[in-house]
Amino acid sequence: MLEKTLRMNYLFDFYHSLLTLKQREYMSQYYLDDFSLGEIAEQFEVSRQAVYDNIKRTEAMLEEYENKLQLLEKFEKRTSLLAQLKTAIQQNAAPEEMQSLIDMIRKLD
Repeated sequence: MLEKTLRMNYLFDFYHSLLTLKQREYMSQYYLDDFSLGEIAEQFEVSRQAVYDNIKRTEAMLEEYENKLQLLEKFEKRTSLLAQLKTAIQQNAAPEEMQSLIDMIRKLD
């Protein structure tokens, strides 16, 4: 569950501008503020089932956006490559190795 929450938070960060206001509010309250479905339903004066359905649809949309745009995947790869580059610099690696890492980072853009 924690992994899913973390993934949804990242996807929400990358793609929130593609969501409707209601979707953003539901997702923000559910994943960022840790509100229950009942608390969100009460605030918006809708059923708990309506909130649940909206969140599930929005999660699917976020996954679809990620499948098409791969912003999270590229972010994770870039973060990993930057960590490798930092290690290579600290260990005085060969310039060719550092250049290879830099080239891989550039290809992500």
